Amino acid sequence: MRKIFLLCLLVPVLGASQTKNTVSTFRVFPKIDKSLEFEKAFTAHVQKYHTGNWKWRVFEIESGPETGGFLVVEGPLGWDQFDTRGNLGVEHTADWAKNVMPFTADRGASSYAEFNEELSTIGISDYADKIIINHIYPMPGKISGVTDLIKKMKKAWTDGNESIAVYEVRNSGAPEILAVSRLKAGLKELAPGYRKPFPERYATANGDGSWNAFQEEYAKNVEKRWSEMLFFRADMSSK
Repeated sequence: MRKIFLLCLLVPVLGASQTKNTVSTFRVFPKIDKSLEFEKAFTAHVQKYHTGNWKWRVFEIESGPETGGFLVVEGPLGWDQFDTRGNLGVEHTADWAKNVMPFTADRGASSYAEFNEELSTIGISDYADKIIINHIYPMPGKISGVTDLIKKMKKAWTDGNESIAVYEVRNSGAPEILAVSRLKAGLKELAPGYRKPFPERYATANGDGSWNAFQEEYAKNVEKRWSEMLFFRADMSSK
C-alpha cells in the first residue's frame, strides 16, 4: 500500500518531466545546380534513419529571404529526450556527411522552440500542409509586452477561426516569438473576403479604440517582424 501511495505522488513529477512541447528545427539549402541530387539523397537519408521519436517533418520555403531552402522539424519532444538524443550513430552521421552534404550550400541555421498553448488557438500536433511563419522579435525587455499583445490578438484569431500555433524560441539567438498560421483550407484563406479584416475583428474582440492602441503598443514593444510561406513536403518527410 505504501509503494502504491509513493507511486501516486511521483506521477505528477514524472508527467512534468516528460512534457512534449519542444521542437528542434534546422534549415538546409541545396546548391543551386544540385537541387534534384539533394532531394534524392536527403529523402533516402530520412527514410532510412529518421523514424520513431526522430521523425522529420520537412517544409519547402516558398517565399521570403530564405526561399529555396528547407525547414526540418523534429518533435514535439521533451528536453530530456533531446538531451539523450546523441548523433543517432556513426552510420547515420557518415551517411549525412557523404551522401547529403556534398549537395548542400554553405549556409543554414538551427533552433529550439517551445509551444505556448495559452497563446495558441490550435493544438501542437494539429498540422496543415501550408503554413505561414511570422517571426516576431521583441524590443529588449519587452517580451511580456509582446505576450500581452498576442493574448489580445488571439481573441481576433479565434473570432476569425484562424489556426495559429505560437512558439517561443529558446536558447537559439535573439529572443523571438513564432506565430505559425496553419492554413487548413489552403491559400484561399489569404484571399480578400475569406474572413473579415484583422483590424475589424481585433476591434470587435477588444473594444472601441483598441486597434489604434494596439498599433501604438506594437511600435513600442516589437523591434522587427518578417514572414514566410512554407509548403509541407510529404515525399521528403519521414513515413
